[in-house]
Amino acid sequence: MKKARIKTPLGIAELAGDENGLSYFSILDDKEEFDKEIPSELQSAAEQVSEYFNGKREKFDLKLNPQGTEFQKKVWKELINIPFGHTTSYLELSRKLGDEKAIRAVASANGKNPLWILVPCHRVIGSDGSLTGYAGGLHRKKWLLEHENPPIQQRLF
Repeated sequence: MKKARIKTPLGIAELAGDENGLSYFSILDDKEEFDKEIPSELQSAAEQVSEYFNGKREKFDLKLNPQGTEFQKKVWKELINIPFGHTTSYLELSRKLGDEKAIRAVASANGKNPLWILVPCHRVIGSDGSLTGYAGGLHRKKWLLEHENPPIQQRLF
């Protein structure tokens, strides 16, 4: 498994993966240094993440290989279907997966997503529109949602 650390507006991000795909992406809270050289297996991911943060990419085109249970993978696969600039609720996500009573299990799987941003768990909010839970912290979730859906400038005249 190859690893790399890259600089993002939210802090240093760590990527991990191999020829089978990217299995981990997270923003670190530590004051880590970023890597000047990125392993070839992770170069495309690093470039696409940079494009995302620079406003030049809305969808990732990467081979993903997250490790989890079958149920978690099913939830993560559904997260990828949430379009850039849109949100859904945990309840809506549970309904799409066929069982609205599984809302707690869906929320738990969402929280265990090992591929932050790439599998957009930040796009899942509370049914009342509140910013609930995010492994990276609500300040990052808010930043990501605003990045994907910036406020429209009002005309003054």
